[in-house]
Amino acid sequence: MICKVRKGTIHYEVCGEGVPLLILHSMGTDYRSMKMWMEPIFSSIQGFKRYYIDLPAHGLSKIDESLKSTDDMLNNILEFIEKKVSNQFFHLVGFSFGGYLAQGILHYKRKQVRGLCLLASALHLKEKALPKKVVYEKDEVLLNTLNPDIREAFETLMIIQNEENLKRFLSELQPGRLLANREVLTSSWREKEYFLSEVPFHDVESLPQSALIILGKQDFICGYKDHEFLINIFPNSTFVILDRAGHMLQIEKREVIQVLIKDWLIGL
Repeated sequence: MICKVRKGTIHYEVCGEGVPLLILHSMGTDYRSMKMWMEPIFSSIQGFKRYYIDLPAHGLSKIDESLKSTDDMLNNILEFIEKKVSNQFFHLVGFSFGGYLAQGILHYKRKQVRGLCLLASALHLKEKALPKKVVYEKDEVLLNTLNPDIREAFETLMIIQNEENLKRFLSELQPGRLLANREVLTSSWREKEYFLSEVPFHDVESLPQSALIILGKQDFICGYKDHEFLINIFPNSTFVILDRAGHMLQIEKREVIQVLIKDWLIGL
């Protein structure tokens, strides 16, 4: 489905009925990178209307020439929320850059948001405390069969580089990588307009939302040490740091992530 917004369109897919749950993927992929592993969670849980959306400049979501910044991306999503969710309460799940946008949504819609799940989320930080890159498993024979673009992306994102994770990468991430607007994503926006103009949560000491924050101890892209302040921001939170987990938590630690999210959803 397509929703027209001020600076383009938002493509999205809806599953189920109940309280709206907005699900935001990472940079450079599309909604399928979340839907394919999240939908099995709802085989035993009801009461959530899942909105899997393509972020602006991703998937089938289009942007016009006036979109120049993360602020513009956030405003497109906020307009989508106003049109499709209106004044209803809703919950948020955000992974990586999608987690950063989820923080922005909560900042402006805190009266409507009831729950927040952040997975390996990006933060409003120009300097990050990142662990050194480690690789626990590397199948060189398998890697040698890949074309250079796929191999580079797979090796960049994964710390467990085996056949099972490659299959998930190819079915869940690669299709969205082919649709991402690389002209926009590799432009000066990354250096000049990446950070939101207003720092999320800067005006509060704590928020009442039920939060689930999951991080990888070996995540050398977004890290884990800088996220500690979120424990104080969200006193009603579960805060998990998984060992032997890099940035792609939902691939490398799938079963654990699904159990944690299910537990969070049941408590909402």
